[in-house]
Amino acid sequence: MKSANDIDKIFNINILGNGTRPMLFAHGYGCDQNMWRFLYPHFESDYKIILFDYIGAGKSDLSSYSLEKYDSLKAYSEDIITICKHLELKDVIFVGHSVSAMVGVLASIKAPELFSKLILIGPSPRYINDGDYIGGFEEADIQELLDTLDSNYLGWSRAMAPVIMGNSDRPQLGEELTNSFCRTDPEIAKNFARVTFLSDNRADLDLVTVPCLILQSKKDVIAPKQVGEFTAKSIKNSTLKILEASGHCPNLSAPEVTAKAIKAYL
Repeated sequence: MKSANDIDKIFNINILGNGTRPMLFAHGYGCDQNMWRFLYPHFESDYKIILFDYIGAGKSDLSSYSLEKYDSLKAYSEDIITICKHLELKDVIFVGHSVSAMVGVLASIKAPELFSKLILIGPSPRYINDGDYIGGFEEADIQELLDTLDSNYLGWSRAMAPVIMGNSDRPQLGEELTNSFCRTDPEIAKNFARVTFLSDNRADLDLVTVPCLILQSKKDVIAPKQVGEFTAKSIKNSTLKILEASGHCPNLSAPEVTAKAIKAYL
């Protein structure tokens, strides 16, 4: 059994803010809690801010990672529940970016009593097109992406990060994401990529009972507008907001716009 201190260290948990109601920020693929630094200050005065790194990311305890355990998004969702229970959180406002949106969905299905709201930024229940469903990628595209990751992770990171970020007029943003990708252990990153890009959580959306805000950038190559619309249509008691932002990381590229949308919903 892990001690409380162990859990804090394993997930590099940091607690900020002046409020009592918890907001738990869960970062996306190839990122860490640093990616929230422009967004969470908008909520510090009113909420209890919880930041963490998934095992394998940032300053988490890499020795706690195993390829066998983290072979699905379910393992990551169980980590979210572990963190909430460890910190004795109630009525959690979960803010999940990218793949963490589906991690939050799974956590809320397993332990709905822990959560009061889900804020899903750029969610995608499935990245691969399937019949009438538009995920944004053909299966061959995803396979090629994973093959490139396997053979040249750093090269893939340098090529893909600016595309994912968008906002080519601000190259420093793409550079930041590139650096974040490059700091991630390649073997862990490759495994997380497989888990992320081959996942299919469409059937889970119908099981969500927690009220949900879906935030979608106007232009996003990773999660196109149809994905946001599908997610909103599939989750009961959900609200879709299209942000005046481009790229897959509005938490970095348009934090004021993102914060305003979240505040309006809350």
